[in-house]
Amino acid sequence: MSQNALRILATEICSFKKTLSVGSVLRIVRPFLNYNRNFCDAGVKNNVEQPFDVSLLEFLVCPLSKKPLRYEEATNELINEELGIAYPIKDGIPNMIPQDARLIKKAGGTEESTQS
Repeated sequence: MSQNALRILATEICSFKKTLSVGSVLRIVRPFLNYNRNFCDAGVKNNVEQPFDVSLLEFLVCPLSKKPLRYEEATNELINEELGIAYPIKDGIPNMIPQDARLIKKAGGTEESTQS
């Protein structure tokens, strides 16, 4: 909630409940006033990339082969070794769209990109 909405809520509470003091309402509302200001700064991106939660590997499978994936920390990708596909991870969120994945060669060790 925005600060203005919380202030209006606090004002309304005080007008209906004369027994509440402003201090008691502020003690309840104050933690929400500074809560996650990223909603206000939606157009501004942080330079810090979010880490991938490795515990998700327990649930994630390749959308094409339905086989388990391996996390490659060096390239920040989820690898399907059977098909030779690498799914990118951006801001800690795996992009599991097959068209956005890149092909990797198994034998030669060199990588090909399917993106332009």
